[in-house]
Amino acid sequence: MSKTFEGYLLIADITGYTSYLSESELEHAQDTLTTLLKVLVEHTRPPLVISRLAGDAVISYGLRENFFQSQTFLEVIEDTYVAFRKAIELMVLNNTCRCNACANVSSLDLKFFLHYGSFAIQRIAEHDELVGSDVNLLHRLLKNRVMEITGRRAYILFTEPALQRLGISALNETMTPHSESYEHLGEVKVWVQDMHPVWQNKRQAATINIPEKEISWQSEFEIAMSPEQLWDYVTQPEFRNTLIGADRMELANRVQGRVAAGSIYQCYHGNQLVPHTILEWQPFERMLTQEVFPLMTANSYLREYHLEATEGGTQLTVTVSKGSGPALGRILMRLVMTMTSQMINRNLTALKAQIETDYRKRQEGLQSDLQLNADQIREAAAASLEDLPAPSSSP
Repeated sequence: MSKTFEGYLLIADITGYTSYLSESELEHAQDTLTTLLKVLVEHTRPPLVISRLAGDAVISYGLRENFFQSQTFLEVIEDTYVAFRKAIELMVLNNTCRCNACANVSSLDLKFFLHYGSFAIQRIAEHDELVGSDVNLLHRLLKNRVMEITGRRAYILFTEPALQRLGISALNETMTPHSESYEHLGEVKVWVQDMHPVWQNKRQAATINIPEKEISWQSEFEIAMSPEQLWDYVTQPEFRNTLIGADRMELANRVQGRVAAGSIYQCYHGNQLVPHTILEWQPFERMLTQEVFPLMTANSYLREYHLEATEGGTQLTVTVSKGSGPALGRILMRLVMTMTSQMINRNLTALKAQIETDYRKRQEGLQSDLQLNADQIREAAAASLEDLPAPSSSP
């Protein structure tokens, strides 16, 4: 008998794929789909587990027990969308072919369907088949009227159970309520989040760099987990307490319910409050904060957290700038940094140990042995082209 699990069910589905194929040469269309599926597979990382590829979609799941913070999960989806749009943009820029398949790549987009519920897992051939009424519901939602009613081609569609589990009701002001009706299911209420602003904001994001001559202190460590997982840890107040050496920490000034540029980590050292204001928030890559110097609050400095994927996991580099503000405060800050550098390194070592301990506890549960290499992705793309009407001719 199959065991029942509880968790997230996610489908990443390419928008406009059927129309694209009907106007394209299948050989080049297969190359396009292979490239895009590869992007989706590469960005479906633990704690998400790929169930299988289905035509132009990637189906995955994640267990309740070992999942991200809610915002990190949303940022994983958004990061996947940005990577997809970058891939489309590169194909368009590098295109020298005049066939319809290559000319129409820009018509493709991406949408996500997210549900939370119960499901069983059956091993079929080389993949995990998800079964159950909640799985059926999510698949039914693939056929919807979202684009017809809202005009959106790229979106995340959340079911109400998914929103409740994520606890992101504060985001509802940026979402559109919607409903679909299906035989045997009746009315299904959902929320739709437009993804196009995510891509535009990413393209327009500015970067503040700490010049090498302005670096006061820098340290790093490597840890055996993905950038997404490490980011999830270093952005949580519970773990930042260890890194900063604070007694407790709170988050203030969220933007539409989310931590973003302008949000503030309020660090308490005894009764003293030291604000760390986020200047840059680039999920899974970089966070930059401006931190007030506790002894002289007219002075401040920058602290950068930079994440880079390595062969063994992710390297976290923490860089602290020299101080800014009145001269006396800058002198005092240099002295303090020199005296406390060993303590800062101890904090970083303690943070690494704390993260690794927590991570090990969360890894209990399902681990899929599905390994999708380039050939398998190409075969899946080719299979999706079978039984299609004859393609149009090249111009």
